[in-house]
Amino acid sequence: MEKRLYLSDIDKKWGGVCGGIAEYFNVDSTLIRLIWVLLTIFSAGFGGLIAYLIAWAIMPQRT
Repeated sequence: MEKRLYLSDIDKKWGGVCGGIAEYFNVDSTLIRLIWVLLTIFSAGFGGLIAYLIAWAIMPQRT
């Protein structure tokens, strides 16, 4: 069965991006959120926020 990346329906804080990535890689969503926050901080903030918004816009919802 082919794995697909979707927004999470059950594990979301804002848009479900980190929860969806965690489900795809079968890891804890807290770890993904922590990595995302650290990358955002170390990239002067805007890179991570823009990437999150783009991911939120292009990742499909599970139907």
